[in-house]
Amino acid sequence: MAETDVDAGVGFTGVSRLRGKVFALLARAASWFGIVVLGLLLALVVVDAFGLAAASSGWYAGALVGFGAPTLIYAWYVTRTRPALRSVAARTAVLPLAGLVMAGGLAVLFVIFEPLLWFVYYTVSVLPAVLVFLLLRRQEDSRAPLVGGFVGAVGFAAASVLVGWVPIKPVTWLILLWVLVVPFASLVASRAGTDSRNRQSTIAGIIVVGGILAGAVLPRSVAVSPEVSIILYLSVLVPLGWYAGLVVSRERRRWPGLLSPLVLGAAGWLGLVLADTIGRQGPDVWLDWQFLTSAASTFPEQAGLFPAIVGSVFIIDIVAVVSFVVGVGAAIYLEEYAPTTGYTGLLTRVIRVNVANLAGVPSVVYGLLGLGLFVNLLGMGLGIVLVAGLTLSLLILPIVIISAQEAIRSVPNDVRQASYGMGATKWQTIRNVVLPRAIPGILTGTILALSRAIGETAPLLMIGAATTVFAAPETFTSQVSAMPLQVFYWSFSVKSTFREFVAPAGVVTLLGVMLSMNAIAIYLRNRYEQRT
Repeated sequence: MAETDVDAGVGFTGVSRLRGKVFALLARAASWFGIVVLGLLLALVVVDAFGLAAASSGWYAGALVGFGAPTLIYAWYVTRTRPALRSVAARTAVLPLAGLVMAGGLAVLFVIFEPLLWFVYYTVSVLPAVLVFLLLRRQEDSRAPLVGGFVGAVGFAAASVLVGWVPIKPVTWLILLWVLVVPFASLVASRAGTDSRNRQSTIAGIIVVGGILAGAVLPRSVAVSPEVSIILYLSVLVPLGWYAGLVVSRERRRWPGLLSPLVLGAAGWLGLVLADTIGRQGPDVWLDWQFLTSAASTFPEQAGLFPAIVGSVFIIDIVAVVSFVVGVGAAIYLEEYAPTTGYTGLLTRVIRVNVANLAGVPSVVYGLLGLGLFVNLLGMGLGIVLVAGLTLSLLILPIVIISAQEAIRSVPNDVRQASYGMGATKWQTIRNVVLPRAIPGILTGTILALSRAIGETAPLLMIGAATTVFAAPETFTSQVSAMPLQVFYWSFSVKSTFREFVAPAGVVTLLGVMLSMNAIAIYLRNRYEQRT
C-alpha cells in the first residue's frame, strides 16, 4: 500500500513538474512578446511625436556622448564603489520628474480657475476644515472627520457668498504663496522633528522666503510667469530639498547620492550642446510647450491640446468623486450590511452577479445609457462636462465596486471579531478596522479604473461631445472635448501632418497622464501596505 502511494506521488510530481516548466516557459515567452510589441509601438509613437527621424546621425552621436558619458561614470561610481548610495541616487533622480508631473497638474488647475476663487475657497473652507481635522485627530477624537467635513461645508457656503463681493483681487503670486507655500512650510516643519521649535521655524522661514524669491526673482531671469515659477519651486525644489535634508541629517556619508539631478541636468545640457555642434540637423519636435498650451488649429504647426487636457481634467474630477463615493459605499453595503439569507439574500446575490456582468459590457452601451438617462430623460445638455463625467462614472462603477469588494473581503474575519469583542459597534469596526486594511486595494482599483475612463472615446461620442473645441471649459455645463477625442479627430484628418506627427504627440501626452495615474496607484498601495 505504501509503495503504491509513493509511486502515485512520484508520478504525479513528475507530471506536475513537466507541465509546470512548460507553462512557465510559455508564460515567460508570452510576457516578453507582449512587452516587446508594446515597446516597439510606443517607440514608433515617441519617434513621431518628437520628430526624432528628422535628426541627423551626428546629432545623435553628440547627444549620446555628451549625455551618456557623465551619466555612465556617475552610475558606475554609485553602483560599484558606493552601493549604499543607490537608493538615494535613484530617489533623488525620480523626485524632480514626479515634481514636474505634479507641476503640470497644478498649472492646469490654476489656469482653469481664477486665482481669486482659489484664495477665497481655500482660506474660508479648505484651510479651516483641514486644521480642525488635524487638531481633533491629534487629540484622538473620533469625530474628527465629521467635524472637519462640517466646517468645510459651512466654509464652502460662506466662500460662495464672499466670491461675489470681494473688492480687492490679490496679486496672483501672493495668492499662490499663501495657498501653497505656507502648507508646505508647516508640513516640512512638522516632519523636521518636535525636539527643536527653532529648527522648525527656521525650515518654515526658509521655505517661505524661497517661495517669495521664486515668485519675484525667477520670472525676471527665466521666461516663466510668477505662478509657474512658484509651482515649479513647490513641486520640484521643496520635495528635493526636504529629502536632501533628511539624508544629510540621518547619514551624512550618503550625500554624494544627492548629486544625481545635477549630474543628469549637466549631462543633458552637455548632450544638447554637443548634438547641436556636431549634428547638422536636430529633431523636429512636435510635443513641446506650445503644443500643451495652445488650442486646436487648422494648421499643424499651431495645433495644441490644451482645451482637451482641461476637458479631461474636468471630466475625471467628476468621475473620481462619483465613482469613489458610490462605488465604495455600495461595496461596503454588499459586504458588510447586505443580508445573505432569505429572499433579501437572494436579491443580494442577484445584485452581485449583475454588477460582475456589468463590468464586461462594452463602453459604447454606457454611452447610449448616458444619452438616454442624462440627456433625454433628465434634460441635461448634449456634450457638456457634467454628462460626460456621469457617463464615464457609470462605465467604471462596476469595476470600482468589484475591486472594493475584493479588498474588503480580504480583511480577515478574526480582526472583525476581535473588534466586536472590544465593544466596538459595526460602524466603528468598519471605519477603524476594515477600511484601513482595505484602503490599498480600494485605491488601486479606483485609480486603475480612472485610467481606463480617461482613455475612453466611444461613450463621449454617444453623448454628443465634440471631437474638437477651441476654448477650454469654464464650468460643468460647458461644451467639452477630451484628449482621446482630439487624438481621434487628428488621426482621420485629411492632412497627413496631423496623422503622422500631431496625433502621436497627443497619444504620448495621454500615455503620460495614464502612466502617472498608475504610478500614483502603485505608490499609494505600497505606502498604505507599509502602514497596515
